[in-house]
Amino acid sequence: MQQSGPTQAQNSVSPAPKQRKSSRPRPAHAEQPVPDEPIALMIVGAKGSGRDGVLGALLDAPGPLLARPGGSYLVVTYGHSRDVCAYVPGNRQPQPFTPPPPGEESGARPPRRIELTLPNPLLRHFALVDTPDAERLSAAGTQILLDAAVRGGAVLYVVAAGHVLEPAEATLLGELHKAGVHLFFALTPATDGAWGDGTVETAISDARDAVIAAVPSAADASWHTVDPAMGDTAFLRRALSEWSGLEALERASINPPVPPGAGRTVHIASDADRSGWAERLEDMTRTSTQLIRQRLAIEVANIHLRCVQEIVFGDGCAGLPGALDREMHALSLSAVAECDSAADKIIDDLLELVLDEPATEAARRRVVAAVRDGFADDRSARDLERVLLVTNTGGVATVAGEGAVTALTAYHTPGVPRPLPGLGIGLSGACYAYWRHPANRDNNRARSWLQLAIRGVELELLREISRRFEAVQRSLGAVLTDAVDHGILLS
Repeated sequence: MQQSGPTQAQNSVSPAPKQRKSSRPRPAHAEQPVPDEPIALMIVGAKGSGRDGVLGALLDAPGPLLARPGGSYLVVTYGHSRDVCAYVPGNRQPQPFTPPPPGEESGARPPRRIELTLPNPLLRHFALVDTPDAERLSAAGTQILLDAAVRGGAVLYVVAAGHVLEPAEATLLGELHKAGVHLFFALTPATDGAWGDGTVETAISDARDAVIAAVPSAADASWHTVDPAMGDTAFLRRALSEWSGLEALERASINPPVPPGAGRTVHIASDADRSGWAERLEDMTRTSTQLIRQRLAIEVANIHLRCVQEIVFGDGCAGLPGALDREMHALSLSAVAECDSAADKIIDDLLELVLDEPATEAARRRVVAAVRDGFADDRSARDLERVLLVTNTGGVATVAGEGAVTALTAYHTPGVPRPLPGLGIGLSGACYAYWRHPANRDNNRARSWLQLAIRGVELELLREISRRFEAVQRSLGAVLTDAVDHGILLS
């Protein structure tokens, strides 16, 4: 029986409230949130789920918000006027964005992220991020989405009435729950506007039972019905606003902007000069370099195999640039996360060795800032913020600068402190233009080019890993030498 829309009582289904945890686990490839990091809601769902309608309803904008390439993320943030720009790998500055013609695939390099600003009050609380279709996410695409979702904080998963969850969707939902991402569900009418064969209550109950059967860990998520034609999102807006308020408080309590004791004197242990900290620093940087290079080399080999499968069994030469670019995006996330984690471990271990007391968060932040400042005075480390860009000849060019790295992210969070400069990997626009051209559809040539490009990325990436830890050793060594000589932490 077709319904014109959900009633007020039918608009949300939530389990009994649970006590909110003070912290949540985060995957290895994700950054830890800080108070000034923007909170964001990822809108995820399969093709035909009605994501565009839900996004438009939340923003009081009926109809599709903005046409864009299928693999690009759309980040909607608050602004005093409507403005749109695209972030394309290889460019240091955002570019003007022109929506592609309906149903046509341009040969140009699609942006990884499109940012749209709107003067909508809901966006003062959190950003909205529309993501690629869930069922088309590869392993690399899932890793990219997880990274963005963990840093944003929550996912609104959109399901159409009568939709049968694909295995890839169930896997994604399980990974999101495991990562500690807050899950909301929105049920939309089927393509014919109906809520299935029964009432709205039956439709939402059936959809919820089907999701829980596939992903038992999603049982504590709240459900809301959204009919884009009706535009009734009051209950969903209230739930999202309550979540964003709690999320902001949690982030501030876990990691305050100014930790206690930020300005007090930190003393060095009296025997620090005999603790062997310099040898320990050298040993840890060397070991970290070797282990990370080994793990990334294995991942590069797996990427090669997956891209060969894309050429032979997938979309062929035309699909190669998109598949390889997703793999390079995920690889750069893994590389950055591994390097940051190892650098954090080095700093923590060395502070424990030389300080006269347990290292506080305030002392640790001071050392991280001093290490980063040391990179600016180190000629060999001034250009560590860089992008490795695969060219259509199979070579690898480099583009230095923070702006270049920013252009490669699916969801950018400005102001996030990290021990090491950013690193990105992507494909140039020339790769897309070449392999999407009808004249360049030779699978053997594509496999040869792929092998050359992968090898070039591997060599440059492993070289960058070594450079980063050499820079850490020099900069942290200088910070600790001054501290040990003076008896207090000078940074």
